[in-house]
Amino acid sequence: MKIVGLTGGIGSGKSTIARFFTDLGVPVYIADTEAKKLMHTDALKQAIIDLLGKDAYKENLLDRKWVAEQVFANEKLLKGLNAIVHPAVGKHFRDWANKQDSSYVIKEVAILFENGGEKECDLTILVIAPEKERVKRVMERDGVDEIAVKSRIKQQWNDEKKIPLADFIIENINLENSRKEVHEIHVKILRTLVNS
Repeated sequence: MKIVGLTGGIGSGKSTIARFFTDLGVPVYIADTEAKKLMHTDALKQAIIDLLGKDAYKENLLDRKWVAEQVFANEKLLKGLNAIVHPAVGKHFRDWANKQDSSYVIKEVAILFENGGEKECDLTILVIAPEKERVKRVMERDGVDEIAVKSRIKQQWNDEKKIPLADFIIENINLENSRKEVHEIHVKILRTLVNS
């Protein structure tokens, strides 16, 4: 089974693109969603409290907004959190992928190239969108201000750095066009699998 990495900067709409692949019957692993679940397991919870303090959890639930404010303002804390969460997500993904009955699976992950995660993928898809559109989407989705969104964007590589590393690029502005592109990429991936 092949692994296709799906990535894109915050607000690019990679979750929407992932859903389009799901509509085509492709199993999709959303790393961010699974990471949130894993961050409530005892092992990770204790490690996160050791790193960030007891304020990381309120009433036994991860205080995502507080955690985001801490780690996006402090590169050392962000690296520390990633060092706790990413290995756990990697193992969880491998266990999940081994149970799928499909010619390929999608692993949707926010920072793929930044961590060298593309090396674990057979192909990669990068979702891009203009920064102005991305900022607007995240402000609406997360209820945060423009400064907070731009601070998160700065923590990720810019699209110019990622484009040469991707096998496929989807410019996600018009949803119907994006859906068509997903279908075309799906067909190309299936052809690649037949020919490999």
